[in-house]
Amino acid sequence: MTAWTIPFDGADLQALWLTLKLASVVTGLLLCIGMPLALWLSQHQQSTIQRRCASVVQAIVALPLVLPPTVLGFYLLIAFRPDSFLGHTSSALGLGPLAFSFNGLVVASMIYSLPFVVQPLVNAFRSIDQRHREAAATLGAGRWDTFRYITLPLARPGVITAAVLGFAHTIGEFGVVLMIGGNIAGETRVASVQIYDHVEALAYPQAHALSALLLVFSFIVLLAVYGRQAKRGAQGWL
Repeated sequence: MTAWTIPFDGADLQALWLTLKLASVVTGLLLCIGMPLALWLSQHQQSTIQRRCASVVQAIVALPLVLPPTVLGFYLLIAFRPDSFLGHTSSALGLGPLAFSFNGLVVASMIYSLPFVVQPLVNAFRSIDQRHREAAATLGAGRWDTFRYITLPLARPGVITAAVLGFAHTIGEFGVVLMIGGNIAGETRVASVQIYDHVEALAYPQAHALSALLLVFSFIVLLAVYGRQAKRGAQGWL
């Protein structure tokens, strides 16, 4: 029996299910948070203070792109202590401790995948002709109606790209996930950690099977994203 015909065992399927669950929750929450943030960043800042604030926010959002995952995971682990502000808040909301829990993985993954959602949204909102919003305002449309009926439909390709990239990036996380969640079966052991366990146990056939699945998935996701960009004549990596 070759490495490529080894079926997934129960632990592999559990890790895959947990990974899909984590990616789905994180993507949904990031779209809710990222849209208003990206809309604000896409607008032309009028004053020097506003421009500087926007630059600071952009730098903070993009920080996970250059920061080693272990560094981000270490500071998040400190921030998730039971006696910290986030720890008290989590307990008050009935979410329990954040460190070494699924809820902690969600928060950490949202921070780590934030730039992959916000940047495509910013590009999509900036590409919209301002005259569409001005025409809607002239007709008496409020900000919410303008966003719902004008901005969001025109930015739909960027929203789809943001959702796909955020979902895929969350699935591929390892460093932050391992630092925050550890390796708890059924709770924090996602697919990337499961692959690590297989390699440690020298179970290369199982590691091959899971790795190949994630490799094919990642390639299909990127092919779909860049295929859409090619049809629209868009440039750039995101």
